[in-house]
Amino acid sequence: MTQPAAEPPTSTAPGASLPRRVLLAAPRGYCAGVDRAVVAVERALERHGPPVYVRKQIVHNRHVVETLQRRGAVFVNEADDVPEGAIVVFSAHGVAPSVHEQTAVRSLRTIDATCPLVTKVHKEAVRFAAEDYDILLIGHAGHEEVQGTAGEAPDHIQIVDGPDDVAAVTVRDPSRVVWLSQTTLSVDETTETVRLLRERFPTLQDPPSDDICYATQNRQVAVKRIATESDLVIVVGSSNSSNSVRLVEVALEHGAGSAHRVDNSDEIDEAWLDGVATVGITSGASVPEELVQDVLVWLAERGFGAVEDVVTAKESLLFSLPKELRGRPVTEASPV
Repeated sequence: MTQPAAEPPTSTAPGASLPRRVLLAAPRGYCAGVDRAVVAVERALERHGPPVYVRKQIVHNRHVVETLQRRGAVFVNEADDVPEGAIVVFSAHGVAPSVHEQTAVRSLRTIDATCPLVTKVHKEAVRFAAEDYDILLIGHAGHEEVQGTAGEAPDHIQIVDGPDDVAAVTVRDPSRVVWLSQTTLSVDETTETVRLLRERFPTLQDPPSDDICYATQNRQVAVKRIATESDLVIVVGSSNSSNSVRLVEVALEHGAGSAHRVDNSDEIDEAWLDGVATVGITSGASVPEELVQDVLVWLAERGFGAVEDVVTAKESLLFSLPKELRGRPVTEASPV
């Protein structure tokens, strides 16, 4: 569907004689896991009132975090920062078993908003560790999701942070090695990392199902499609969002003249539009659509009012809320 064009701009800019258009990638923005996590914090605030504590950022998006803070969410680095007996929500990225132990010691009431697709990787790690495999976890060292997964079986897991790490990998038994991955990686880079690992360990086992989540893959496919026709690609997303950063890299690798990540329209540099006829727009999986719409308005004011939707997939997946938030809330008048 083509969106209606905005009013003609009142000013001209470099390249004004060029026919200007925007290619708007779809799918983009919120995935099912992010939506579930954000709604979990909102629902917890509605049921219990502020403050509701959240360990780490619920999702990696500055706008989302600041919005929830204004409603009464308090973001902390560790469970030790939460008052005893209070409510704490675990972020969509998941936590290690040691975090569950910390919350139990402090008698914290927990709401686990871990994305179910991340939980799947945790369970794979537990299973393969129980079978005494060496697990090669492809992911970015220090990322919260990787820390949580590695914490499930620290004696069996080593992190492989891309193709350059492959040469340093050592295992106990080359015939009992499996790879798992962070859910938000570049599909192409992960494929290359696995290829190099398999050269070293020919019997390397694959995970039972793809670990890179559907949303990450779909957004990368969509940005590849628009990149080939775009002089400039703008990715809306925060700097600590792995999947948003990957979208910039994928755009550049697949033909975009240039590509930049912005948190919002205020961060766009008008100089990026010099000589540009086609701008591609997408957003990371933790980005609310309102931020994308603000970018479209900003572009329309500068002559890029013609917007073409480029749809490469339809998404309909929904995840149920954490069990602690399902059903009707208990009120003072309700029987217990």
